[in-house]
Parts: sequence; C-alpha cells; structure tokens
Amino acid sequence: MQTHENLTLWQKAVDLSVAVYKMTEKFPAREMYGLTSQVRRAAISVPSNIAEGRRRGTDADFSHFLRIAHGSLAELDTQLLIAAKLSFCTSRDYEAMHVQITEVSKMLHGMIKKLR
Repeated sequence: MQTHENLTLWQKAVDLSVAVYKMTEKFPAREMYGLTSQVRRAAISVPSNIAEGRRRGTDADFSHFLRIAHGSLAELDTQLLIAAKLSFCTSRDYEAMHVQITEVSKMLHGMIKKLR
C-alpha cells in the first residue's frame, strides 16, 4: 500500500501550506488571530486530511477525507482572495498562490473521481 508521503498530491499540498505560511508572514500583525490564523488553518487542513484519509485504509474513507481537503482548499482560496482585496498581499502573490491551489484542486478532483 502506498503511503501518503509518496502521493504527489500530498507533496504539492504540503508545498502549498509552506507557501501560505511564508506569504502570511507579511500580513498585518493585527491579523495574527484573525485572517492569518484562518488562512493557515485552512492550508494545513489540506495535506492533513489527505494523510489521514490515506491512513484510514479504505477507499471510502480516503474519498471522504479528500472531499474534506477539497472543501478546505476552496476555503483557503476564498480567504486569500479576501486578503488580496484588503491589500494584505499583492494581486501577483495571490495569483501565484491561486495557480498552486488550482493545481492541487485538479489533482484532488482526479483522485476523488478515481476512487468512485
């Protein structure tokens, strides 16, 4: 059985989380317990749910946790758009992050479809 560490999807989700942490370091200090915290939690949720679902052992469980990860990814994208509109990050930074989010989203969708 392949572990979550070997999944390209999980690796890309981890890379996205790291990029989000680096990006949010530039957010205003007053947002540490607001949007910064929310964005980071959503980002961390994606690879965490992929890993948990993979370790559950069944395709049904894995698919369920992939759908949760997909929801967290949509949440992350929404929060980063709000951050860009509030000028917490540049539109260029948001677009670069959106490209990564789109890539992970497509991979999640493909994996979910494969498990059906």
